[in-house]
Amino acid sequence: MNETIAHSILLVSLVKVVVLLFLVLTAVAYLVWFERKVAAHIQGRWGPYRVGPHGLLQPLADGVKFLMKEDATPAGVDRFVYFAAPLLTMTLAISAIAMIPFGPASIHIFGVATPLVVANINVGLLAIFAITSIGVYGVALAGWSSNNKYSLLGGLRSSAQMISYELSLTLSVVGILLLAGTFNLSELIMRQDGFTWGFLPKWNLLNPTLPQILGFFCYFVAAVAETNRAPFDLAEAESELVAGYHTEYSSFKFAMFFLGEYASMITAACLASILFLGGWLSPFPQTPGLDWTRYIPAAALAIAGVALIINGVGYLTAFGRIVLPGLGIALCALAFLVSRPSVIDSVQGPFWFLAKVLLVLFIYVWV
Repeated sequence: MNETIAHSILLVSLVKVVVLLFLVLTAVAYLVWFERKVAAHIQGRWGPYRVGPHGLLQPLADGVKFLMKEDATPAGVDRFVYFAAPLLTMTLAISAIAMIPFGPASIHIFGVATPLVVANINVGLLAIFAITSIGVYGVALAGWSSNNKYSLLGGLRSSAQMISYELSLTLSVVGILLLAGTFNLSELIMRQDGFTWGFLPKWNLLNPTLPQILGFFCYFVAAVAETNRAPFDLAEAESELVAGYHTEYSSFKFAMFFLGEYASMITAACLASILFLGGWLSPFPQTPGLDWTRYIPAAALAIAGVALIINGVGYLTAFGRIVLPGLGIALCALAFLVSRPSVIDSVQGPFWFLAKVLLVLFIYVWV
């Protein structure tokens, strides 16, 4: 009996890891599409538009392009370190997301109740900071092993920058740790439950005892620097260092650095949601007059589905006239499903958590 339970738990863990990998890689691919679309609209351009309706298949085309490109290895590189650096960067970035809880409810897989997190450990926040701080080794080793002065300078710049801002990133959450008294991410969220004056959420950002507005600002600036995003992209400054530490990388090895950078952005956005914005907690109090807010997830899916159907009917290509309405119908069906009484409470946590993460990512991209 004990052996059967152990096998079930192991199988559940493997399923959760595979699902997390699929979701993270898909999210990274479409985060690139999202960033290109937002940047294009800010600059008055269309952005990705040709590969699939509204460019929705552009991430797939980019992935195929990276796989098909020539994998050139320069002479004089330290081959083991040269090949290990991008793998290390990508692996560490994805590993940190394994400790992010996506909701309070448990799901049943093969008869085993399991929470919506791959690794629920008591020192989750400390573990994520430890993993992300090790990520600098991938960049530094890539610059050192490439036998290129531009790559070496990029790696050194990145090391100095990431180590410097790591201190600011850690200090920005000290106030939250003093308020909550725990490193467990799920408990950090639950300590923010409740409302001030009946309508203002007790999120750490708006905490009535010690508001963490300055902490959020410091965290966000340090997180932007940690992920080598503009204006802190000194490690890959095109005007000075060609492409920085990944100058000598091509094909899928270059894509690994790309995946690592965007996975780190997702981790930073998830932590911002958990630490400052209440994680999966709803911004609306569950009082009799606000029961309708439980249907916001279903309404959001239904509105998105109807918009896709209307947009797809008049689309220029036959492919778009089939795909967009099909996606719209699927979203409307999903909206009907999540509005069912047996499901509606289970989707509240993941919906609000992902909505807050998307908001932080939009600020990331917009800035």
